[in-house]
Amino acid sequence: MDDFQVFVKPVGAMCNLDCQYCYYLEKQQLYPEKQGYLMPDDLLEEYIIQHISASPGPELFFSWHGGEPTLAGLQFFKRVVELQKKYLPENWTVINGLQTNGTLLSHEWCRFLKQEHFVVGISLDGPENIHSIFRFRKARQACFAEVLRGYRLLRQYGIPCEILCVVSSANVSYPLEIYRYFKHLKVDFITFLPLVEKETSPGQHISERTVNAKAFGEFLCTIFDEWKTSDIGILKIQLFEEVLRTAFGLDHTLCIFKKTCGGVPVVEHNGDFYSCDHFVNEGYMLGNIRETTLSQLLESPEQKAFGQAKLTSLPDYCLRCEVREMCNGACPKDRFIETRDGEKGLNYLCEGYKLFFSHCKPFVEQVAEVWHANNRDNA
Repeated sequence: MDDFQVFVKPVGAMCNLDCQYCYYLEKQQLYPEKQGYLMPDDLLEEYIIQHISASPGPELFFSWHGGEPTLAGLQFFKRVVELQKKYLPENWTVINGLQTNGTLLSHEWCRFLKQEHFVVGISLDGPENIHSIFRFRKARQACFAEVLRGYRLLRQYGIPCEILCVVSSANVSYPLEIYRYFKHLKVDFITFLPLVEKETSPGQHISERTVNAKAFGEFLCTIFDEWKTSDIGILKIQLFEEVLRTAFGLDHTLCIFKKTCGGVPVVEHNGDFYSCDHFVNEGYMLGNIRETTLSQLLESPEQKAFGQAKLTSLPDYCLRCEVREMCNGACPKDRFIETRDGEKGLNYLCEGYKLFFSHCKPFVEQVAEVWHANNRDNA
């Protein structure tokens, strides 16, 4: 498979925090008999061999997720790098991405991350009064100071760092406060993640923490306007970068906006392969890399069907939408409401995405016009 990114869970769903909205903590229930969740060395080696074999090269990207992957320990990641160097073909390069809550980072960690060219994503939902609403340790002990310390260590060592900010009902009304706080921290890259939690209670579709779809769109529009005026070319925002790709005729890199998906599976601590990080359950466990290779699982009919279903299940409302190329129905996990005509499978966030994409479309078209004119002049 030419285009894939595996989310590896070296300690499964284990985490030292107890964030209220975390969708992955409950995945420990899939392995109730387990006493320890650390990926064993022989499986780690097998995974790295298979990942390299499945990649077209010459650049590879490994993604280490959780739970909290730093719980695996620094020696685990030193072993990761050792194995990658052992099996990497000549003239190939590897980048490791680490997604962390930042609380366990230290000078020793950061010296290693810098030396081995890791890129790090760190979860931060805004200033302390906002971040601490849903993110905390067990028994609701505050963790903000430790997160901020971890982020500043990453900055101190010059490690490429992305802020992942979950947008919920609690912080969606404060777009500029959050954005300007991140600018105050001299953040280089921001990803805004809308919180959507389906509720199982009768008569209630979403949790109280879930962001309102329209409010999320307004949140993005407000930040986009300030970014476009003051920060374009200085600060990168993942969603805005994806929108601008359409101006240059480029395909999306973010899975939720691609026409099809299936290229971002999960490999759990024991080698189990799941179709997607948001579909880690028995129905989407397609095998184990000890028994079936990563390449075979990526190319399996089941995984192909999972990815293709994103396109084939689009409601007619989406097929006719004027901003479809920017959205493509977004993430299948959020497609649980009906269109005005009663079609099933509309994305819960549709109203917000449509508001935002329509808002920034004139700017995108202007960028495209300038780009095409420059290309004609230079032809």
